Amino acid sequence: MIEIYLPKIEDLWFREKLMLDAETMSYNERWGGTIPFPESKWADWYGFWVVNHENKRFYRYLKDNESNEFVGEVAYHYDEEYKMYILDVIIYSKFRGIGYGKQGLMLLLECAKNNGINVVYDNIAVDNTAIKLFLKCGFYEDFRTEDAIFLKKEL
Repeated sequence: MIEIYLPKIEDLWFREKLMLDAETMSYNERWGGTIPFPESKWADWYGFWVVNHENKRFYRYLKDNESNEFVGEVAYHYDEEYKMYILDVIIYSKFRGIGYGKQGLMLLLECAKNNGINVVYDNIAVDNTAIKLFLKCGFYEDFRTEDAIFLKKEL
């Protein structure tokens, strides 16, 4: 079982680890793969995503209750270009395939709904196997671009 965890700024070592892990970030290969997230960027990033979120951004870790380990992250943000809330679920590669993705997605949907959001999307690369998970969780394809499928769910 996992829980949503609000990271402290000093916990961002885990986000740095996630972003630099090639296997974890393989879903992002089409857009550049791994993403450097050095400690020098933590304070500004944390201020924007966690402290001054303006009810347009939400960010949490997923933490395994038994092992007390961070296993991934979940987030959403309001995308000004598309005028929609877009989800983000990333499970650290060594923890994939054991149900954390579905649990994390369901927890994120519950948080979004509790925060007054009625409709959410995720834009997933057309070749990403996570599409199956989102469809099983009640999302449906709303539209697609050359690179991504936009899946939609009403809460």
